[in-house]
Amino acid sequence: MTASSPVADPPATFTADWESLETFSCPDWFRDAKFGIWAHWGPQCVPMIGDWYARNMYIDGEEAYAHHIEHYGHPSEFGYKDIVQLWKAERFDPADLMHRYKRAGAKYFTSCAVHHDNFDCWDSTHHPWSSVNIGPKRDIVGAWAEAARAEGLRFGVTEHLERSYSWFNTNKMSDKAGPKAGVPYDGNDPEYQDFYFPPHSDRNRQYPLDPPDWWMQNWRDRMIDLIDRYEPDLLYTDGAVPFGEIGRSVVAHLYNRSIERTSGTLDAVYNLKSYHASGKHNFEESISEFTPLGGHGEFRPGIGILDLERGGLSDILDQPWQTDTCIGNWYYRKGMTYKSAQLVIHMLADIVSKNGNLLLNFPMLPDGSLDSEAIAVLDGLTDWFAVNGEAIYGTRPWTRYGQGRDFPTGDFAEPNESPLGAGDYRFVTKGPSTLFAIAMGWPDDGAFVIERLGKQRVQRVEMLGHHGPLGFTPRGDGIRVTAPAKRPCDLAYSLKITLG
Repeated sequence: MTASSPVADPPATFTADWESLETFSCPDWFRDAKFGIWAHWGPQCVPMIGDWYARNMYIDGEEAYAHHIEHYGHPSEFGYKDIVQLWKAERFDPADLMHRYKRAGAKYFTSCAVHHDNFDCWDSTHHPWSSVNIGPKRDIVGAWAEAARAEGLRFGVTEHLERSYSWFNTNKMSDKAGPKAGVPYDGNDPEYQDFYFPPHSDRNRQYPLDPPDWWMQNWRDRMIDLIDRYEPDLLYTDGAVPFGEIGRSVVAHLYNRSIERTSGTLDAVYNLKSYHASGKHNFEESISEFTPLGGHGEFRPGIGILDLERGGLSDILDQPWQTDTCIGNWYYRKGMTYKSAQLVIHMLADIVSKNGNLLLNFPMLPDGSLDSEAIAVLDGLTDWFAVNGEAIYGTRPWTRYGQGRDFPTGDFAEPNESPLGAGDYRFVTKGPSTLFAIAMGWPDDGAFVIERLGKQRVQRVEMLGHHGPLGFTPRGDGIRVTAPAKRPCDLAYSLKITLG
């Protein structure tokens, strides 16, 4: 597949119709940015045992349930409503973190505004359970937005709220055995229904099976509030478009507000996923299909930016897309193993070569800081981007994405270590005559061998971070490039090839 062709200008006003939303065109800022950092951070980080605590602490047999019993007590007496009170964010310094993130290569930043736990991390108009009223007593999203824009980064928000009605409903259960068998968990207390939801039977971990009208409207009101207050450049839904026309109206509102702010130019992006496609026989074909309302909402290609969670594609996609992933767990977990800076850079090069962006989460401690291991990964990225940023930012796919070995394909398919090394390359272009070949390893024999360059003549070869041109000789329809005596960086190496 090759890069996309131009599309028609968007309408002055988007509507909640698929046909209207399909006129979306990706703004250049997103295509040029390539790399963003995410703070997937909220009160579920408090116990420091990883993801989905608000759901799993109410399921006997889950690790979170056992942890909760040991450290906080039985969920009939001390529930998630009490956990959120413990999130203080006392060391949260968004300005310092954003400065680090910018130095580490990020061109945009996203904040988790609300997860499946039904807790808003902003000054929420339509929901009392928020970080302004409870826990940190601070507008977390607002603080992130101010810090990102002060550093010149684009700002986005992620929402995971649409499935909360079912996902969080485990709080209505009780132990099936033991000394507290049959004792209702605190989610059954009528006093807290505005947080835990009124009684109902759906405990599905995905999209609610039969969401009531009031819940769909509440979701819409909170999303409109989020968009209007913080004017995000990016809105991400953890799934596809929820709630039919109601969900489509929120996407339209995001786009229309962007057009209003820019006097007629659509400058915002909506990220949506296509989880249902992962099990099909051909992943790349399945993400080009419309799928009706199901376990994660309605997916329609072309209405926004396709997002893949912890995975990638096997070839160049004709439209820009994004991978979102994390260096460890989505929420902080003591003792977790992080991705190396090398794996992150190899993933980034692979994704960018296929017309994608990488959005990377760094798990934060409950107090709002990063641990030393996360900072070490940031430092590795900072050093690499200082030398090689030119080979990433503002680039576009070439006629083929690479040479050598590949990454796995699809959602939730990323490896623990990079499968790439010496002899593996990823290609991108910049302008009519510059080709970057990003080498995933340093050659043992002192030469980089690039194959299948086509009919264009190679005029010059350089390596970013090295002063002066490199020697090269023709090799079939490619070239053999003599490596410099000293490596200019670590992790991966960018050959800048001038064609004529």
